Amino acid sequence: MNRKLIDLWVGIFVAIGIAAFLFLALKVGNMSSANFAETYVVQAKFDNIGGLKVRAPVKSAGVVVGRVADIRFDPENYQAVVALKLESRYQFPKDTFASILTSGLLGEQYVGLDVGGDDRMLAAGDVIAKTQSAVVLEKLISQFLFNKASEGAEQK
Repeated sequence: MNRKLIDLWVGIFVAIGIAAFLFLALKVGNMSSANFAETYVVQAKFDNIGGLKVRAPVKSAGVVVGRVADIRFDPENYQAVVALKLESRYQFPKDTFASILTSGLLGEQYVGLDVGGDDRMLAAGDVIAKTQSAVVLEKLISQFLFNKASEGAEQK
């Protein structure tokens, strides 16, 4: 093989390696799912969002129906306001219930939507009235330990 052919093959493998690295970086950064479908934005207010992040998935029945577009703090109500960017092909009733869930025991957090039975559908700019905040593992452990300590004190 001559030198130019070897240089060509090395260049091809380097380009493939860079493309693979870029693909993995986008996959890890949760940005590979660039979606250009039409969307509408609704908001939900939570007392505690835990580790929820922008671009986290919004799921209904296990299917990704949108992404978290923005998270901000409302200083008047002392709540987190989460903007959900939902795909227009998915319509949800006005009494939809939004909760912050975790994939697995210690996985990423996402917003889960449980549909209601209302005939009217959510529209752009609407606020989801029924929400459930994230379950914080530290609070559960401290409540468990506090209950065990109080049970021990009552038995003496």
